[in-house]
Amino acid sequence: MADPMSGPDDAAIEATILRLATERGAAASICPSEVARDLRGEDWRPLMTPVRRAAVRMAKRGEIEVLRKGKPVADLDELRGVIRLRIVASA
Repeated sequence: MADPMSGPDDAAIEATILRLATERGAAASICPSEVARDLRGEDWRPLMTPVRRAAVRMAKRGEIEVLRKGKPVADLDELRGVIRLRIVASA
């Protein structure tokens, strides 16, 4: 379990991304801030960097897509700006 002072651990962040993206479905996306808010409520801003890092890890594993302007990000190592997260559609 994560220390309440340090925030949720990576596993909790990834599980929340997966849950929220799955609930939204492959035709829609979520904002990383939705994940942070779900985990921390009003004190969500400090979680934005850990959420973005978790999203990149998950995208590299093929679990989610990271989108910019509605299109998958080609180079996840150079991720900048506003992003959205989407569950990968089942084949």
